[in-house]
Amino acid sequence: MKQLRWQILVVVVTLVIVAVLLYTQQSSPVPGGATISQQPEQGGVYTEGLVGSLGRLNPLLDWNNSADRDVDRLLFSGLIHFDERGLPQSDLAESWGVSQDGTIYNFTIRPNAIWHDGAPVTSDDVIFTIEMMKSAGSLYPQDIKDLWGRVEVTKLNDKNLKFTLPEPYAPFFDYLAFGVLPKHLLESVPPDQMANAEFNINPVGTGPYRFDHLIVENGQIAGVVLTVFDNYYRTAPYIEQVVFRYYQTSSAALDAYQQGDVFAVSQITPDVLEAALEEPNLSVYTSLMPQMSFVLFNLNDPQVAFLQDAKLRRALMLGLNRSSLISEFLRGQAVIADTPILPGSWAYFDGTEHFEYDPDAAINLLKAEGYVIPADGGDVRAKDGVPLVFTLVHPNDVLHSQIATAIQTQWAKIGVRVDLQAAPYDQLVNATLASRAFQAALVDLNLSRTPDPDPYPFWHQAEAVGGQNYTQWDNRAASEYLEQARVTTDYSLRTRLYRNFQVIFAKELPALPLYVPVYSYGVDSQVQGVQVGPLYEPSDRLSTLPSWYLLTRRALDEEVAPTVSP
Repeated sequence: MKQLRWQILVVVVTLVIVAVLLYTQQSSPVPGGATISQQPEQGGVYTEGLVGSLGRLNPLLDWNNSADRDVDRLLFSGLIHFDERGLPQSDLAESWGVSQDGTIYNFTIRPNAIWHDGAPVTSDDVIFTIEMMKSAGSLYPQDIKDLWGRVEVTKLNDKNLKFTLPEPYAPFFDYLAFGVLPKHLLESVPPDQMANAEFNINPVGTGPYRFDHLIVENGQIAGVVLTVFDNYYRTAPYIEQVVFRYYQTSSAALDAYQQGDVFAVSQITPDVLEAALEEPNLSVYTSLMPQMSFVLFNLNDPQVAFLQDAKLRRALMLGLNRSSLISEFLRGQAVIADTPILPGSWAYFDGTEHFEYDPDAAINLLKAEGYVIPADGGDVRAKDGVPLVFTLVHPNDVLHSQIATAIQTQWAKIGVRVDLQAAPYDQLVNATLASRAFQAALVDLNLSRTPDPDPYPFWHQAEAVGGQNYTQWDNRAASEYLEQARVTTDYSLRTRLYRNFQVIFAKELPALPLYVPVYSYGVDSQVQGVQVGPLYEPSDRLSTLPSWYLLTRRALDEEVAPTVSP
């Protein structure tokens, strides 16, 4: 018995010694009131398992390849970038100014901004890139090309340029975050040959990292290696080298992490989320995606005229158990949406009405509006002999089919019958919604790459015919708020205008906001300083990578004596 106690004592003493050593390594007092702390140190290699494959490392050509956009995020820079709230911040441009009428934007490029090959960044590079964006060789969407076709771009000098808009347009900042290309390296490449340029696999940018080499295994490109750019115009990153290795699935990337081949997994999809959470050293970061799911109503269909009743739409919202939809079908990987503006945005109004699942309140509201169960039996409510029956069209994939069926079941409990109609997503958007040939529709609105919340396209009166206001909501007050917010660059005023819009939306509910999905990203705990805010596209998760670090050094922090004011 004495021997056992002695062993316990040895273990306890050992643990105490280890604890003391660990503590003193983190923050050790030294004479004079100073402490020794751990500070980030430059160096190390960060390797990420990137889901996808390499296409072309060129901002003109990466629109449809998220893996390319991830790499390009570190190689190239735009005039501006956006913070986690969607507000524009300086990048290649050190400053800018906007005319009082909102039609002229002047930008000044940083004097110390240079390309990875040492050439200076000039206004000519920006203008060249815009011309290439508008060309047939660019993969930018046509609406972006059309916008740039209406903007006059003027070179003032090598470091200053001016954009003149035909009319005020506050969301114009969204179009200024494009990756700038080097004119001196690409001006000899015809636009229609840009896709075949050697530049695409040996790029030169202005970002915090420069291209080093491709990893080729068995004749296939297996990864890409980037090295810190020492002459970066902002603070140099801590991590010396970033390696992206390509994997076809999130499962394969997670397996590579488990084998010790990578430090991170670019996307943790729902099918591997549970396994990822069981990894003791893998920190899983989640962030809102730029996407929102809705049930849209056709407010201009005489066959379902009852959908024009705002109180009926409110009852349908109260009869929706959105928390159940998220937990059961999305494995908890979403948050409830209450307004058409993404949570976390500078324009989001948290004070808007929040709707909890309350089927009893929904039934009482329907009764108060004159909807009753027919005397001849049946569970469907009716008013003036018209039953509450309509068709919900939904994408024909498994997830949306499950959610539509759940909505059908939930609304049946309050006496509303919904018939389901499945359709391929492209057909649903390009034919059914575009022609307004629906009564209700389950859809996902993609808000990616548009940090400015501008709800105008989906909810303004002018977009009801031929535009994206598929519900054909016709509310003059809401439209006026959207009009004013679109033409002023005063963010305080825009915030108030969008707050008013959201209040009206919650009262009228022309569509029912369901949820905003989240993006999950796994990084080993050895990587420190990781922060992931709201995403306006998946590559935004790398926006803070220059401040991440793998190595630390012990530094002396002097204690500053407090000053006393006289």
